[in-house]
Amino acid sequence: MKAQLQISVVDDDLSVRESLPELLKELGFDARTFSSAREFLMSDAPMHSSCLILDVAMPVMSGPELFHELRRQNLHIPVVFITAREDEAVRSRLLKDGAVECLFKPFSDTDLLTALDKAVGDI
Repeated sequence: MKAQLQISVVDDDLSVRESLPELLKELGFDARTFSSAREFLMSDAPMHSSCLILDVAMPVMSGPELFHELRRQNLHIPVVFITAREDEAVRSRLLKDGAVECLFKPFSDTDLLTALDKAVGDI
């Protein structure tokens, strides 16, 4: 079942875009990566993503801005935020706004799998 689920990763950090899909594939998911919110929005991925792993801080359009744009477009993709800046206030706000989880980098494989299971558990 997991292999049928597409997880989209949007992060401006090349190392994340290279390593995270490998981990997702090991966990049994299909993964696509995008270097920006714009690249994601211009693709067909918003219509096919079962979950979105989204960096909080990106240039031009931040992760939270993309999250709100998707909601504005009535696309309710479960979102797991990831961030290098450990800020509990930001994490709390994102969760209150409807994110599934907000993980601080570096996060464990177990924490990511738990968040993904929570995000796609009902699919």
